[in-house]
Amino acid sequence: MSYKHSSKGMTLLEVMVALLIFALTATTIMKAASEHLNSVAQIEDITFATWVANNRLSQLHIDTTWPVKNNKKGSQDMAGRTWYWQQTVEKTSDSEMVQVEVFVGLDPEYNGVVTSAITFIAKQD
Repeated sequence: MSYKHSSKGMTLLEVMVALLIFALTATTIMKAASEHLNSVAQIEDITFATWVANNRLSQLHIDTTWPVKNNKKGSQDMAGRTWYWQQTVEKTSDSEMVQVEVFVGLDPEYNGVVTSAITFIAKQD
């Protein structure tokens, strides 16, 4: 007598291995998606902070007050959030020109700087 062994389903071991592979794949995909979303949010923050810094530097170029004030602070609302900026002024080798750097962040105490931008301001006659 011969017995035919026909397999009509998966064994418990095969099911467990398949579930393990699926779980590892799903975990990897979720981690990659989470990292992508975090980087998109960070790029968005840097973009808005750069716009705030550039707005401040543009205001400095328009303003004719000399000398430019050091450690001046302010804020600007953009994209539903308040951005805080602080400018620092450094002398250059030309007495009629200074370097201004604007730091921008979301913390009013300026502990977490998102970005900064630099320009040179010349004394206007």
